[in-house]
Amino acid sequence: MYFCTHNPQYMSKHVVNIMIFSLLVLVLTSCTGYNRILRSADHNYKYEMAKSLFVEGRYTAASSLLEESLVMYNGKANAGQAVFLLANCYYNMGDYVSAAHYFKNYYRSFPNEKQAEYAMFMAGMSLYLDTPDPRLDQSSTRTAIAEFQSFLDYFPYGEHATQASNLIYEMYDRLVEKEYRSAQLYYNLGNYMGNNYQSSIQVARNAIIEYPYTRYKEDLSILILKAQYKMAQESVVEKKLDRYRATIDEYYAFMNEYPDSKYKDEAERIFKNATKYVNN
Repeated sequence: MYFCTHNPQYMSKHVVNIMIFSLLVLVLTSCTGYNRILRSADHNYKYEMAKSLFVEGRYTAASSLLEESLVMYNGKANAGQAVFLLANCYYNMGDYVSAAHYFKNYYRSFPNEKQAEYAMFMAGMSLYLDTPDPRLDQSSTRTAIAEFQSFLDYFPYGEHATQASNLIYEMYDRLVEKEYRSAQLYYNLGNYMGNNYQSSIQVARNAIIEYPYTRYKEDLSILILKAQYKMAQESVVEKKLDRYRATIDEYYAFMNEYPDSKYKDEAERIFKNATKYVNN
């Protein structure tokens, strides 16, 4: 009786076991090597190994060595590159807050270095990538806009100037979207516990004034017209006439700016009803 080593099931399990063992050896060897680097007293060696780890894409390991290098290289020749490399480590790890911190540290501490312009742009990019959903607090979005605006003040014709400008407008639209959602919420509340139509109009107008080039301008404008009309409809008798007249004025302003609006039919319906009331 003999055991057949050509059994496919046996061979499959055997290969898997070899692969698992090889991987385990690789991991243990790698960990042992990294621990040896950490224990080394040669900081130049650690820095060089951090650069190698960065190239290999091992950003977490590289960042630990670079954090230590910053302490040792404070005020020395390699300090700038250590900060720059650490910023890129955190950026590639998706830790955009830390990345922004170190990119700022770099361009503020080494403003004359050739990578300062890129670092300033990347500080803005890191903050941009950390901005939240428009429904949430937008403080970080404003911080990102300010960072990009500062970049454009220093490098108005830089390599990344156009991209920075486009991202600023994109973030402006996030801020406007939040305002639009607020205005829409007031509109939906109607006269519940107060005149929310007036609040809707005020929020929408303020957004247009603050961000005149937003892509939401038409949406905000029709919301103002709708809120003005609903306010007239639901007013007490003595206020109806004036508010319907204000609705008609708002209609003319809207159609003058958006003669081919996607909301044209709705605007025409509002105008027709408001005019009918005023004429009667």
